[in-house]
Amino acid sequence: MNSMKYVLLGLALGSAVSMADDCTPPAAPQISEGEDSSLEQMLATQKSVKEFQAANLAYMSCLEPQITAAEAEAKAAIEAKSGEAEAAQKLQQLQETYNAAVSREEEIAGKFNTEIRDYKTAHPG
Repeated sequence: MNSMKYVLLGLALGSAVSMADDCTPPAAPQISEGEDSSLEQMLATQKSVKEFQAANLAYMSCLEPQITAAEAEAKAAIEAKSGEAEAAQKLQQLQETYNAAVSREEEIAGKFNTEIRDYKTAHPG
């Protein structure tokens, strides 16, 4: 029974690894400089930031099943007392990739918000 569980786990993980190739982080949008931009440029920037956020959410959603599979692999490796280091490393790499996507989105949103404030300062009223 245990060997069957490991075979199924291996198949699931193999699928997750092939899915990893399908998860592509979105390109960061170009953020216009607020003080030098027109309203139309800032609105276009806002649109590209929103599109980036939607694409980044899809990217993170693509990573989530891989993280779940890596967690299961790490648990199975601990129970089997074999391959724990590799499984833990794979899980850590996936978690770091996910966290980097979150941080990147926060950074882009922060930069855009700064440029909006700069635009409002340069174009009062």
